[in-house]
Amino acid sequence: MQRLAGQVAVITGGASGIGAATVRKFVAEGARVVIADMQAEMGQALADEIGAAAVFQKTDVTEEAQVKAAVDAAVETFGGLNCIFNNAGFGGAAGPIESITVEDYTLTMDVLVKGVFLGIKHAAPILKAQKSGTIINTSSVAALYSGISPTFYNAAKAAVMQMTKSLALEFGYYGVRVNCVNPGFIATPLAAGRPGASDQTLDKMRETMAEGEVMGRIGNPEEIADAVLWLASDESSFVNGHALVVDGGRMAGLPYQQQTSWLKKPREIQLYRPEGR
Repeated sequence: MQRLAGQVAVITGGASGIGAATVRKFVAEGARVVIADMQAEMGQALADEIGAAAVFQKTDVTEEAQVKAAVDAAVETFGGLNCIFNNAGFGGAAGPIESITVEDYTLTMDVLVKGVFLGIKHAAPILKAQKSGTIINTSSVAALYSGISPTFYNAAKAAVMQMTKSLALEFGYYGVRVNCVNPGFIATPLAAGRPGASDQTLDKMRETMAEGEVMGRIGNPEEIADAVLWLASDESSFVNGHALVVDGGRMAGLPYQQQTSWLKKPREIQLYRPEGR
């Protein structure tokens, strides 16, 4: 069964990582996709690989005209729009607060928050008019707790999550659903800190990060793409304003192997029992 048969989607950050995995997943499920990304060579190569069901549109999500052009490309090339996945991102400004420049702060917020806003803004007239469609944003488990990502990445992803919930109330009136996905640690070039990270680099990251994960491994882009596909499909038709955490259990707590010994080892437990019980 093709769960997105006949649908048209725009996927920002679609040239690599979670975005590219989602492009492939959507096309396999019957959708036609605009790959919107700054990485022209990678984006065009992916479009060429897929064929007629995908086109590449060079897009800097901080530039309103370019985001609008990506949405327009969906309408002009495929005849409409049913879903926008606002996924483009990067790690952003990092380091002690006194070392962060205003320019780095602004770029971080422009990519991670403004880019989502612009995608929603320009998809809105189409989706509201047809009274159907889905908007999906990439947030992060960093929106829910700190200590694993830079401060302003955390803040930006929290803003995306709250934007999602707030706009779900507005768009729900028009029959349009707005949700976000909150990935944990995923083997992507973004997580590796290198836009063009090789397969060898990602495999090394999988190896070195595995011990700190609840399931003994980090996630793969395809596992996030599966979640995005579900949010885009009719299978989630009554899911709106939801932040879908896909993190292998990271939010549940410490990995079993890192827990203190008294939590793991069998022991005699002395319980107070009231007299007569």
